[in-house]
Amino acid sequence: MVSSDRGSLARDPRRYEVTPVELFFDLVYVFAFIQLSRRLLEHLDWTGLATTVVLYFAVFWTWGYTVWAVSLTDTRKAPVRWMLLVSMLFGLFMNASIAAAFEEAGWWFVGAYLPALIGRTIWLLTVNLQPALHAHFQRVLVWQLASAPLWIAGAAAGPETRLLLWACGVGIDLAGTLTAHPLPGRWLHSAGIAFAAPHMFERCRLFFLIALGETVLTTGWAIADAPVQPITLLTGTVALAGTVAIWWAYFRRSEAAARRQAEQDADPTRASRYATNGLMLMVAGLISIAVGDELVIAHPTEQTTVATNAALYAGPALFLTAQLWFARSVARELPPSRLVGLIALAIVGTATLRAPSFVAGIGSTAVLVGVAIADGRRARAEEADHAGT
Repeated sequence: MVSSDRGSLARDPRRYEVTPVELFFDLVYVFAFIQLSRRLLEHLDWTGLATTVVLYFAVFWTWGYTVWAVSLTDTRKAPVRWMLLVSMLFGLFMNASIAAAFEEAGWWFVGAYLPALIGRTIWLLTVNLQPALHAHFQRVLVWQLASAPLWIAGAAAGPETRLLLWACGVGIDLAGTLTAHPLPGRWLHSAGIAFAAPHMFERCRLFFLIALGETVLTTGWAIADAPVQPITLLTGTVALAGTVAIWWAYFRRSEAAARRQAEQDADPTRASRYATNGLMLMVAGLISIAVGDELVIAHPTEQTTVATNAALYAGPALFLTAQLWFARSVARELPPSRLVGLIALAIVGTATLRAPSFVAGIGSTAVLVGVAIADGRRARAEEADHAGT
C-alpha cells in the first residue's frame, strides 16, 4: 500500500517550471557528449559507429527516463531531489566509462546503467501516480528486466560478443521506447492523463542546447589544435555557421510551434513522447556534426572520405528527419523546408565525396543555412498573418 506521504511526491500538472537541481543533473551529460564524440572520432569505422550508437542510446535513456520521472514528480520534495542526485552519480560513472566500455570498463558501464534505469522505474512505482501511469511503469519495468540479462551477459563477454549482446539489448529497449512498452492486451491509453507537457518540452529544449554547446566546444578545441592559417579561419567559421543554422532552425519557429501543439493537444503525454523520441535523433545528429566539423578543421585540404561526409551530412539529416517526423506525427504537417533540405543533403553529400574536406563542410552548412532562412521567412509570414487578424 502506498502511503499518502509518498503520494505527495506526484507533480501538479499545472506546475511547469524547471528547477535548478534538474539543470544541475544535466551537467553530467555535457561530459557524456564529449566522450561519445571522442569515441566516434577515434574509432571512425563501422564497428566504432556501432559501438558508439549502442552507448549513445543507453546514455540518452538514462537521461530521458529520469526526465519523465521528474515531469511526474515534484522536485521541491526532498525524495525527488535525492532521486535526481543519485541518478546523477550513476550517470557520472556510466559516462566516465564510455571510452573503455568495450574494453576493460564493460562492468562499470552496465553497473551504472542498469541500476539507474531499473532503480528509477521501481522508485516511480512507489509514488502514487495516476492509475494509468502506475500500470504503464509496471510494463516499463517488465521490458527493462527483459533486456537486462543481455547487458549483463555482454559485460562478461569479449568485445565482439559484447557488441552483439548489447545491440540486442538496445533493440529491446528501443522497441519498448518507441511503442510505449506494451504487453499483450495491455498498452498505454494516454489521452485522459493529466501531464505537464510544457515542462517536458522545456527540458527537451534545454537538453538540446546542452548538446549544441558540445558542438561549439568541439569546434573551439579543433580550432585551438589547428595551425594558425587562413584555412582554419574559414573552416572554423563554416562550422560555427552550421551550428548557428541548426540553432535557428530549432528555435526560430519549429520549437515554438511544437510547444503550442503540445499545449493544445488532447493527448499531451503522446505529444511529449514524440518530442523526446525526436530529441533522441536530433542529439545523435549533433554528435555526428561535431565529429564531422572536427575532421574538416583538422584536415581541411585533404580529399574527403566516406566517413567524413557521412558525419557531415548524416548529422543534419538526422536533425531534419526528427523534426519532419514530429511535425507529421503530431502537427499533421510536412514542412517543405525539411523535405527539400533532406534531398539537398543527399545530393550535395554525394557530389562532394571527392572534393577537399572544406568544400564538403561548406556544402553541408549551406544546406542548413538554406533551411534556417526558409524557417525565418515562414515565421515572419505567420507573425504578419497573426498581427493582421
